[in-house]
Amino acid sequence: MSMNQPIASAVSTGQCRIGARSSIDALRKGAAKLIVVASNCPREHYEDIERYAQMTNTRVYKFNGTSWDLGEVIGKPFMVSAIAIIDPGDSKILEMV
Repeated sequence: MSMNQPIASAVSTGQCRIGARSSIDALRKGAAKLIVVASNCPREHYEDIERYAQMTNTRVYKFNGTSWDLGEVIGKPFMVSAIAIIDPGDSKILEMV
C-alpha cells in the first residue's frame, strides 16, 4: 500500500516539520511521533535522525522515493529530505507504520 496519501494528509491536516534540520530539532525536543525520510536523504542528516530517534523511541519510516518525490507528495515545489510528524491530524499514518 502506498504511503503517499497518509503522508500528504498528515501534512495538510496535522502538525509537521518539513526538512531534515527541522525534523532533527523536533526529535531533540521529543515532539516528533514519526519521521519520514526520503531515500536520498544526506547521510549525515540520516545518521543524526537515526541517533535521536533511538534516544526518543521515535519510529523512522524510509520513504520509497527521492526528496523530489517526497516534496511532490506534500505539494511543495522543492526537495524535502525529511518530515517530522508531530500531530497526524486526520491521517492514519501512525497506525500504518
